[in-house]
Amino acid sequence: MPGRVFSREFKLTVVRQVANGEKRPAQVCREHQLSESLLARWRKEYEVRGEAAFASRQEGEPTSPEQRVAELERFCGQLALENHILKGALQAARSRSGVP
Repeated sequence: MPGRVFSREFKLTVVRQVANGEKRPAQVCREHQLSESLLARWRKEYEVRGEAAFASRQEGEPTSPEQRVAELERFCGQLALENHILKGALQAARSRSGVP
């Protein structure tokens, strides 16, 4: 069901039920009206992060050097694109006004 927001505790409870074999994924999806793809995403995050899964990252929370590099590369790409667009707009404005 689109638009629903699930608490961290709910997600952990559901994923733990499947992980420990208490319930099958299809049963959990039926009981809570969840899509299988959503449950699969939750299960994957739980596999990767364990009990830290579903915790929102706080501002200033340390990130790995690889994550920081990726963030900076995205930012540089965005700046390069903006720079390219602005240079094109400046050239177009100059050509319309006759300024070399």
